[in-house]
Amino acid sequence: MTRERYADVGRGIRLCFETIGFETFGGEDNPPLVLVAGLGQQLISWPTAFCELIADAGFRVIRFDNRDAGRSTHVVARPPSMASVLLGRVRSAYELGDLARDAVGLLDALGIGTAHFAGASMGGMIAQTVAAHFPDRVRSLTSMMSTTGARRIGRPALSTWARMAARPPRTREEAAAAEVALFRHIGSHGFPFDAEAVAAAGGAAWDRDRSTEGAARQLGAIVASGDRTRELAGVRAPALVIHGDRDRMVHPSGGLATHRAIAGSRLLTVTGLGHDYPAAAWPTLVEAITAHARLADVARQARENHAQPTTTPRRRTHAG
Repeated sequence: MTRERYADVGRGIRLCFETIGFETFGGEDNPPLVLVAGLGQQLISWPTAFCELIADAGFRVIRFDNRDAGRSTHVVARPPSMASVLLGRVRSAYELGDLARDAVGLLDALGIGTAHFAGASMGGMIAQTVAAHFPDRVRSLTSMMSTTGARRIGRPALSTWARMAARPPRTREEAAAAEVALFRHIGSHGFPFDAEAVAAAGGAAWDRDRSTEGAARQLGAIVASGDRTRELAGVRAPALVIHGDRDRMVHPSGGLATHRAIAGSRLLTVTGLGHDYPAAAWPTLVEAITAHARLADVARQARENHAQPTTTPRRRTHAG
């Protein structure tokens, strides 16, 4: 059973978050793993059962609403127009660096020094930025369905842009129907589509937050942050890049570019995966994320052990 809580993370931002696996017996000793949601998505976009699988693998899971989503602080600022976004000329109230500082502020509020970060789509960009700007706070990075910000890389399909520009829903029923329509398009065409579950998720998201301007401001933050390829070259955390070959929201070229930008990263291409988390893909995704995190912790422990000074017993001498 999860429970929403709130944390002040600085600069007037309050984040809504949930923890999973913290309260289990011995769970306080398990490494924390932060899941960062995507554009316009809320903490519930990470299905609870999916999070519980990660917790069962030996991690303390933290999922949260980014600013301008769900029950976290919504910024008072005019959102950019779709035309300015397409032209790449936006005046944004904040950038990805601010969203990364929010995430680190949440760690501070929870008294957590370092954590594994896994983010999807815009969440992947935020997780990448945390790893680049706050290397001492990141045990490992998993970037899913994401990209580098380069203008010609990882672009949505033209048919996806049209759906993003559609009139926002005005009722809970419209929100559920819109969610189904969107994910039929950008979702995983290589896995079974659960329309009932997607509609329920759309309705639950409507219940938590009916605003739509926040997603536009988040999109403005992505565009304003520009190409982060050079920045990603400085990432030192062990990095795993996951992308599906059927992604119509972030073209698979985004995952390849991310992999190439981060030295030593691994790329996992999931056949049939789109821009969602179909239940049939959970075993693959959970195993990839948790195995990567475990290997990173093993390597980290080995480095720390190697760095510890060794003491040599002093030889005793005896005067003749």
